[in-house]
Amino acid sequence: MKPFALAYTTPRTPEPATSFTYDAARQMNTCPDGTLAAENYPVLLSTASTTSTAGSATHNDDD
Repeated sequence: MKPFALAYTTPRTPEPATSFTYDAARQMNTCPDGTLAAENYPVLLSTASTTSTAGSATHNDDD
């Protein structure tokens, strides 16, 4: 018998591939050439956001 709560779970989806990464030293998303992702219009148009999930992945209650 499957527990009741498992009937409402969804599989974790992988994070989408992006052309920017989180730079912990600068606390900003940066492009491979070192420029800020928030100032790169092609990046903004293709992803619609530069929101990082780096901080939220460290909380135990997010799982």
